[in-house]
Amino acid sequence: MIKTFSDILNGYHAFRDKYVHGDNAILQYLANYGQQPQAMVVACCDSRVDPALILQCDPGDLFVVRNVANIIPPYEKDAMHHGTSAALEFGVCYLKVQNLVILGHSNCGGINALLNPENLSQNDFISSWVSLINTPRNCQHDADECARQSLIQSYHHCLTFPWIKERLEQNNLAIHLWYFDIEKGEILTYSHQKKLFEPLE
Repeated sequence: MIKTFSDILNGYHAFRDKYVHGDNAILQYLANYGQQPQAMVVACCDSRVDPALILQCDPGDLFVVRNVANIIPPYEKDAMHHGTSAALEFGVCYLKVQNLVILGHSNCGGINALLNPENLSQNDFISSWVSLINTPRNCQHDADECARQSLIQSYHHCLTFPWIKERLEQNNLAIHLWYFDIEKGEILTYSHQKKLFEPLE
């Protein structure tokens, strides 16, 4: 059931009861000792795909950056604005996360915008952003397959970041490509060996 804004505000009070006033006082610990997440997640902005909820994580467990269609752009060191790249640099180089999860999903609005730009009534930034995905011919009419293929493209973009590639080669970082099926509530993970997505065990 969709929550009203009043319900959301009530959730804030429940959050404080659990994480601030509760026995564990997780936020007090995080404030005193800082964050040390073992995993970073690059996820979509879609309200149905919340990494912390799907993975049942507490504050401090995940370092998360979200953007339209969960895209990792290629490495471009210039004077432009690179929000996702800056988050990657912070997570990988400073927090030293050991796992990087790129989390795509079914029914993605960003992917649909890529495949059907004519349906966008307001389009100052969206088409330019999603154009980072090179649409394979075999999925130009299948948004969910395109979403899965875009995960593989983002993986290859990761390899253009020198400090990501270095940590991969040193086995200090693992990259996981996950696809979340909203209807089934199931994660599929990409196998580089089999070259296919299979249920996450």
